[in-house]
Amino acid sequence: MELRKLGSQGLVVSAQGLGCMGMSEFYGASDEREAIATIHRALELGVNFLDTADMYGPFTNEELVGRAVRGKREQYVIATKFGNERRPDGSWVGINGKPEYVKRACEASLRRLGVDYIDLYYQHRVDRTVPIEETVGAMAELVAAGKVRYLGLSEAGAQTIRRAHAVHPITALQTEYSLWAREVEEEILPTVRELGIGFVAYSPLGRGFLAGTFRSHEEIPPDDYRRFHPRFQPENLERNLRIVKAVEEVARERGVTPAQVALAWVHRQGKDVFPIPGTKRRRYLEENVAAFDLELSEAECARLEQAAPIGATAGDRYPDMSNVGI
Repeated sequence: MELRKLGSQGLVVSAQGLGCMGMSEFYGASDEREAIATIHRALELGVNFLDTADMYGPFTNEELVGRAVRGKREQYVIATKFGNERRPDGSWVGINGKPEYVKRACEASLRRLGVDYIDLYYQHRVDRTVPIEETVGAMAELVAAGKVRYLGLSEAGAQTIRRAHAVHPITALQTEYSLWAREVEEEILPTVRELGIGFVAYSPLGRGFLAGTFRSHEEIPPDDYRRFHPRFQPENLERNLRIVKAVEEVARERGVTPAQVALAWVHRQGKDVFPIPGTKRRRYLEENVAAFDLELSEAECARLEQAAPIGATAGDRYPDMSNVGI
C-alpha cells in the first residue's frame, strides 16, 4: 500500500485507511479478537491509517483500537473524533463544539486509546450554536500542547471549512463519498483542493450496499443500523439496486468483486482522496486492500457514473440531514 501526504501540513498516511467503527457498534455483532487481528493484518498489508471516534460504542471503539496498537503505536496513524456527545448507556446528548468540551473530550480519548498524542483529531459534526472559530481555536491549543498533531473536520460545509482553515490549518476533511454519494464533487472537493486540504472518504462502499451485501430489506439483521437507514428502506433499496448492478457488471468483466470496483472508482478520483472502508474481518480487509491495484478505464468509470449520477441515489444519507454540510 502506497504512502501519501494527506493534506499539505505534513501528515503522511497509507493511501487507503481502515474504518474501525463497525468493530464495536452499528453493524451487528462483532468479535474483538478478530477485530484486533484485522487491525494487525492491516499493518502487515501497509495500511497504517486507523479511523475511530469517541461516540463509537460509545467509547469502546477507542479502547479496542488502543489495545490493538499497544506496542506498535508509532507504526500507526490514529484518527479520532469528538463532537457527537453520547452517554455511557449509548443515549444521545447532542452536538458539542464548546471549547471546554473539546479539551475534555481529547483528554478522555487519549486515556481510552492509551496514547500520548492523537495524530489527526476531527470535529465529528459542526455545532451550530458555537462559532467554528472558537471550536478550532480550542483544537489549535491541543496542537500547541502536543496532544494533537493535525486537525480535521467531518461533514462541514464549504464556508465553514474556509473559516476553520483561517484559524488553524486544516489537514483533512472527512465526508461520505462513493458512487452513491457524489454530492461532494459539486462544492466540497473543489474547496478542499483549493485550500490544500486532504479528503478522507468514509463509507466508500455505500455502507456495504455497493458490495452487494443486501438485496432486500428483509436480509438486514434486526441489530444492524442499516435496517433503519433511509437508503435501505424497501422502496429506496429497490431503486438503488440499479447502481449495484452496474458495479457488478464491471466486476464480472474484470474478474474481481463489486467491492473492489467501487473502491477502485473512489481511488480514481484523485491522489488527494483517501478512502477508509470499514470492516471487522481480515478477509474483507484483504479484499479491500487489493482494490488499490485495480485500474479502471475511462470507459468503465463512465459506465459507473452514468448509472449513478450526482443526486440520483434514492433516500437521504441519514435519517436527519440537518447536521451535515453545515
